[in-house]
Amino acid sequence: MNDPSVPGPSAVDPLIALRPWEAPEVTSWGRLPMNAVDRRSGALPLDGDWRFQLLSAPDAPVGGAWSTARVPGAWTLQDTADLPQYTNVRMPFPEFPPHSPAANPTGVYEREMDVPAHWAGRRIVLQVGAAESVLLVHVDGRPVGVSKDSHLAAEFELTGLVRPGARATVRLTVVKWSDASHIEDQDQWWHGGITRSVLLYATDPLHLADVTVRAAYSGALRVDCLVRDAGGALPEGWYLTGDLDGQPLGQDAEFDRANAEEERVSDFLGEARLLATVAGVRTWNAETPELYDLTVRLHRADGTVADTSRHRIGFRDVEVVGRDLLVNGERVFVRGVNRHDFHPLTGRTVSYDDMRADLVLLKRFGFNAVRTAHYPNDPALYDLADELGLYVVDEAAIESHDHAHEIADDPRYLNAFVDRVSRMVLRDKNHPSVIIWSLGNESDYGAGHDAAAGWLRRHDPTRPLQYEGAAKLGWADPAVASDIACPMYASLEDCLAHALSGKQTKPLIQCEYSHAMGNSNGTLADHWAAIEATPGLQGGFIWEFWDHGILQRVSDGRPAGRGGAGLYDNGVAAPGYRWAYGGDFGEAVHDGAFIADGVVFPDRTPKPAMYEHREIAAPLRIECFRHEGIVLGNHQHFCGLDWLAGEWRLDLADGTTLTAPAVLPNLCPGETAAVPLPFEVPREGGEAWLTLRVTVAEDQPWAPRGTEVCVPQVRLRGPAVAEAAPVAGRVEVDGEGLLVHPLLTAAPTLSLWRAPTDNDELGGMARRWRSWGLDALVRKTVSVREDSGRVTVEAEYAGTTGVVRHRQVLTPVEGGVRVEEEAELPEAFDDVARVGTVFETVAGLDLLDWFGQGPWESYPDRSAGPPVGHHSVPVDELFTPYLRPQESGGRHGVRRFTLSAPDAAGLAVATGLCVALDEPRQISVTRYRAEDLTSARHHDELVPRPGCVVHIDAAHRGLGTASCGPDTSPSCLVAPGVHRWSWTLRAL
Repeated sequence: MNDPSVPGPSAVDPLIALRPWEAPEVTSWGRLPMNAVDRRSGALPLDGDWRFQLLSAPDAPVGGAWSTARVPGAWTLQDTADLPQYTNVRMPFPEFPPHSPAANPTGVYEREMDVPAHWAGRRIVLQVGAAESVLLVHVDGRPVGVSKDSHLAAEFELTGLVRPGARATVRLTVVKWSDASHIEDQDQWWHGGITRSVLLYATDPLHLADVTVRAAYSGALRVDCLVRDAGGALPEGWYLTGDLDGQPLGQDAEFDRANAEEERVSDFLGEARLLATVAGVRTWNAETPELYDLTVRLHRADGTVADTSRHRIGFRDVEVVGRDLLVNGERVFVRGVNRHDFHPLTGRTVSYDDMRADLVLLKRFGFNAVRTAHYPNDPALYDLADELGLYVVDEAAIESHDHAHEIADDPRYLNAFVDRVSRMVLRDKNHPSVIIWSLGNESDYGAGHDAAAGWLRRHDPTRPLQYEGAAKLGWADPAVASDIACPMYASLEDCLAHALSGKQTKPLIQCEYSHAMGNSNGTLADHWAAIEATPGLQGGFIWEFWDHGILQRVSDGRPAGRGGAGLYDNGVAAPGYRWAYGGDFGEAVHDGAFIADGVVFPDRTPKPAMYEHREIAAPLRIECFRHEGIVLGNHQHFCGLDWLAGEWRLDLADGTTLTAPAVLPNLCPGETAAVPLPFEVPREGGEAWLTLRVTVAEDQPWAPRGTEVCVPQVRLRGPAVAEAAPVAGRVEVDGEGLLVHPLLTAAPTLSLWRAPTDNDELGGMARRWRSWGLDALVRKTVSVREDSGRVTVEAEYAGTTGVVRHRQVLTPVEGGVRVEEEAELPEAFDDVARVGTVFETVAGLDLLDWFGQGPWESYPDRSAGPPVGHHSVPVDELFTPYLRPQESGGRHGVRRFTLSAPDAAGLAVATGLCVALDEPRQISVTRYRAEDLTSARHHDELVPRPGCVVHIDAAHRGLGTASCGPDTSPSCLVAPGVHRWSWTLRAL
């Protein structure tokens, strides 16, 4: 074992002399070419605790005491002085490309490895799965090589440097900042370290250098192999064989023997090809991801096997025809999400089980595609996408957001662009799930992209490529390096106009749309209604999958570390912890909560928007109700309905709920059929809603039997209008005309303000609302009149720039009071958050029951998913804990609700069509006032109130996605003028 007190490589070390952290032309040195050969079998894993030192700069001397660091893992999450930092566009240091800062954290990892004795005579290779951002490799103090690219593996041959049967010391030096950092400006936490597994493997000197599989929808199979020999010239007589699902290629009746072929080439680099045609081939697509096991063997002249590579392959075709992207000849909708490799405890280090859980969740919520934003993901993700059935847009690790224009045509970065694209393609080309290559993200458009595109088109003509930076120059321009028009955050109006213009030449699939920051994803249903109805529009990728909150100890502001497991649940961090976002680790340069913009919380708990997407993407839908029957439609591309089961549910306004099993028709994709009503519906009694609960009929790889898939719904009968009749009595008010009620601690008053969502803040709406004074309206009673027990209260609510006139008419009704309200907003208030009523209740009313949409959170422009019915949820579970506290917990389309205590005492509110000429309302019931949420940065700062804060809104502004993208639709804005609403309050 080396003496840890001995200094590391000296200044004359060739790797240090290269100074690769500031030389963009040095993308690698001593690194082996990328390939798609499977080397996991028989490899020696080197993961675990390594000796570790964190230096201030790459050329600082190593010495003194060593600590330990976990590999794989980022040192920024392992109790070092270097903490995570989040920036979106800005680089975290001021130096211009290609320079990096002098203060440059550098991690030195060291450990011993015992090289197996039986590897004598074999070729020995070290593989480092990923290192951020420059990797320098030494073995026993001798330099081995350099690699850049934080998101792809680097391999180095150690054959002449280590001795089988002996121990060797490997040192991996990782430099955090470099010229490469300028093209890894990828809207995520900046970390440092070795973030994927390290392993040592051995091959025969005669070995497979690469394997390229092309498996077509027709069943045609072509396997191209490159062969090398460590000694130089290839030996005579070597050959290849292969089998598919255990059946030798060309030797079984299932395969076309006439098309079987073997080629032998003897040279420094050998090339060989296996051809076959599979009869009755089972094809791959995201709905039926059929895979075959392919084994390729390299034989010596005597027939013994020198090398083997195993692959799971899928037979499928991908092509762009006109303005359609086709998979196996079918125009498929791309229901995608952008995904980073992320974990709240380990950062970019993600386990196989975590990746599987990611993709399983996406499948369960109707997603069929993933864009690997903004770099190639962990290799296991592609295996899982192949198996579970997800289309993948594989994206190269190129993003130069802060200096995009300068770098795109900078010849110093040309090699890096081509290197990163080509290595991604060489690694991932055999995965059927990969249907599109992406040249990177937000890096302008220049010669570097065209060069990479040229290499890619030559190497892999079987897939289209895309790049938003090229496509934004002209969605229909055939000359740019993008086969797909893939804008980000284009307005729905612009997309429709393009598709209807007659000038469209390419599929339009947005690489990013519907920004999921905080309480967001408004108008998602509008987008998909247009996509499904408009030829030329084919889908897009929501930004993004994760909220990148890092679990942080509140006591000292540091990451929770390895011991953090179990300290979060249902999106909420445990007491003493919180989800950290930009600025929470003391960094001066950061972009705040913009890192929290996913459809799931950091612990993978789905946000309510996921349920909206699930229903929009439903494979089975209720098309309409006609002639006493229900028309069902199969909205899949390839599958029938045999994998689904169903149950009918009928919800009546009087509280009655009926259920019955559903027999689903045998429908091919795109077909519809009418089925009889499962229930006899009473002719009277108010609203009647029929829901089909669709579940998985038999276990699927991504869902056990009984998993809910969707809940399509149709209204069978409209509302009955019934007004609560006045009764003799008196409504009690105080001296200001405010309602006095034993169950209320704060009387009903006018509310125009909501705790701003991230969209409100970044979209500029909250700034306007504050300038109008809507967050601090001052109420002034103008008059209070009583007539036969009815009380009419006139009041004015003054902001800083206008006055809102408000009238309440309080009428006694049986068991309670009817409240009729009218608010007149001045023209200056042309876009407010809400117009409605807010009041607070006594403590102890902890259960909300309601008839309306639910059970999950919904808002006017995010309400396509929740079915109307009878729902019951504890008050403390109604609130959605978005990482930055904001407006939360709303329920749209509520007709009536009750708040009750365990003894059933409480209050009942009729909000909708139980009152004449009224409409279903947006309500919220939480433990927080709007000002509580507005003043807090994190949830650990919130103190729940003992009672309930209740909002009943006549109008509530849509959510939109204006933090990055279009705002809500005009129909979901709250306009000035007169707003009227009414509701009835009764004691239970």
